[in-house]
Amino acid sequence: HDMNDLSMSVRVLLNGSWGFAGSQTVTTDSAVRLTQEATALAALSKPLSIIAEDPASERSYGRVEWVSAYDIDPFTVSAADTVDLLRTRSDTLLSHPSVTHADAEVTSVKETTFVAHSNGSRITQQRVRTGPSMRLTSISDRGFDTVKSLAPPAARGWEYLVNSGWDWDGELAELPELLAEKHLAPTVEAGMYDVVIDATNLWLTIHESIGHATELDRILGYESNYAGTSFVPADGVGSLKYGSALMNIRADRTALHGLATTGWDDEAVQAQEWDIVKSGILDGFQLDRATATRGGFSRSNGCAYAESGILYPIQRMANVNLVPDPRGPDLEGLLSELGDGLYVVGDNSWSIDMQRYNFQFTGQRFHRIKDGKIAGQVKDAAYQGRTPDFWGSMSAVGNDSTYRLMGALNCGKAQPGQSAPVSHGTPAALFRDVNILNTVQEAK
Repeated sequence: HDMNDLSMSVRVLLNGSWGFAGSQTVTTDSAVRLTQEATALAALSKPLSIIAEDPASERSYGRVEWVSAYDIDPFTVSAADTVDLLRTRSDTLLSHPSVTHADAEVTSVKETTFVAHSNGSRITQQRVRTGPSMRLTSISDRGFDTVKSLAPPAARGWEYLVNSGWDWDGELAELPELLAEKHLAPTVEAGMYDVVIDATNLWLTIHESIGHATELDRILGYESNYAGTSFVPADGVGSLKYGSALMNIRADRTALHGLATTGWDDEAVQAQEWDIVKSGILDGFQLDRATATRGGFSRSNGCAYAESGILYPIQRMANVNLVPDPRGPDLEGLLSELGDGLYVVGDNSWSIDMQRYNFQFTGQRFHRIKDGKIAGQVKDAAYQGRTPDFWGSMSAVGNDSTYRLMGALNCGKAQPGQSAPVSHGTPAALFRDVNILNTVQEAK
């Protein structure tokens, strides 16, 4: 289905108090009315304000434009051509005897924004993103199992669906056999395992246990009524041990094809890169202009975003990435170093507590590793841990050859709820003594 959103808003800071008003009527008269409403709301809110707002300053960039990197605008491709591509791929997959059902979908977004700031910045931007997915199901008297394509959504155009940035032919050729193997696989034996986690799975653990946990607005309690707070203390920079010395986490709003990549955020702050964890120690937070001031920082690192013109811009996640080890092993080397254990591929379901501390994650595939080699699959598995313990058990980080930029189109936050796109780049990594659950046994 198609959806269009044309909207605008005005945000006013009056004597340390915010006012906001938005509308889906985009006219000069509407802009005047919204300014009046936002100003009135700021004045009305002043007696209720606990603290005077003093957002961190940012220089003016004048009149500038920025466009994300893509080759083919997906909205120039007809619906018929899109459906034809998805149908052809589905028919090919359904021809395999192990595939009972196939789902194919693609989400395309083109977002054009204009931000005018009182400091003189006038910023026009366009971001294009595409999220394709194939899901296969096998049904028999053994029950049912599914696998899905590993290709993440990306800040790319239609070219992404036709083998630019992802080997679709290669992946779709092997998916039915992987599904057949999974369907016949034995259930996992619960216990403590050493595991190699592929980038296609580890990105989600980064998102939930690091990305959300280091949002300063969440740390300060501004998200507590909806999706919780964080175990990370506001004064933890330089002292909190987040993981092993191999752990280096970097936020980057400039990464090529990153879903959270932009030129400027929705508060007219220029996109930046910065460290969140260095050698296992907390080194920074994600900030918008208001939380920068509250946290004692001189400048925002450009993390404000509003899903729509009628919604208030809030602090949202940057592309938060695990830095590969340039001297680290490739995937074969990681599996060899693992010896005996599990290799986890692809994201699936997850659960994490309201402080981003206790979690469990499943995956698309859990491969049994014996003597450093893949020896079939097991199923019904989930890995469980506590954030600092889990990242503290990371004993090897893969090199650039294991690195992939993964992500999601629909990270949720706030009340009223907003959705934001975000990428996470990560190599594969080796973790020791990880608790593996049997999900079927746990459900009894």
